[in-house]
Amino acid sequence: MSSNLATKPVQDYGEDPLAVRETGHYKKEYIETFVDKWDALIDWDKRAKSEGEFFIEKLRDLGAKKVLDVATGTGFHSVMLQKAGFEVTSVDGSMEMLTKAFANAGEKGQMLRTIHSDWRWLNRHVHDLYDAVICLGNSFTHLHNENDRRKSLAEFYATLRHDGVLILDQRNYDALLDKKVQPSHNYYYCGEDVRAYPEHIDDTLARFCYEFQDGAEFHLNMFPLRKAYVTRLMTEVGFQNVTTYGDFQETFRESEPDFFVHVAEKAYVEKKDDAS
Repeated sequence: MSSNLATKPVQDYGEDPLAVRETGHYKKEYIETFVDKWDALIDWDKRAKSEGEFFIEKLRDLGAKKVLDVATGTGFHSVMLQKAGFEVTSVDGSMEMLTKAFANAGEKGQMLRTIHSDWRWLNRHVHDLYDAVICLGNSFTHLHNENDRRKSLAEFYATLRHDGVLILDQRNYDALLDKKVQPSHNYYYCGEDVRAYPEHIDDTLARFCYEFQDGAEFHLNMFPLRKAYVTRLMTEVGFQNVTTYGDFQETFRESEPDFFVHVAEKAYVEKKDDAS
């Protein structure tokens, strides 16, 4: 007897999952069944407690009012900033994520303005200028190719006002690559009933496994970005000043931070002639 029930999609990495190192594959990673469990992974309440008002305060200090959230995911930061009074536009390359974000915002009494776009062609779909662009949740690590990273940063730069700011975070891959330090998940992945861990790491691939209490298992193939490399790319694209925080602190704690947050300012800084 045949069933009329549609089969839900599954992640497809082919015969050799470690060989999948291309940017566009994220569309096959964030399938509906994984997105449905994403909020259990990050736990909105615990995430809010771990971050405090770090991003709200930084954006206010920088005078930002209009924010483009280019890695909306399930909507956590878009909703948080909108509640704090910012004008937010939410972007994601995954339609499944945008759909979930819109629903989550509605449950919290918010209405998101969403745009579906791959960062590499962001300005084909975003036709406005912003005080700030935020790219959070370790999302930039989905870009496996240097040209894709440079192109995306250039797109972020182009949608900012002349004195705008980019806030971008990343996992501390230096610690994973050099010291084999396992992430604590105290700041980003806060869900108690989820196990998230790196099952493979080399210079060009960090493959993470996400195991849920009901037995569901998903994976993400990401590029292990080094901190110095990211800040160098930012300055090469044109950002004038980059300040890096470790787990939301300007002075890093003694143990290795789980995440770095880069605050890159676009405002032109005229350097004085050393000879003068």
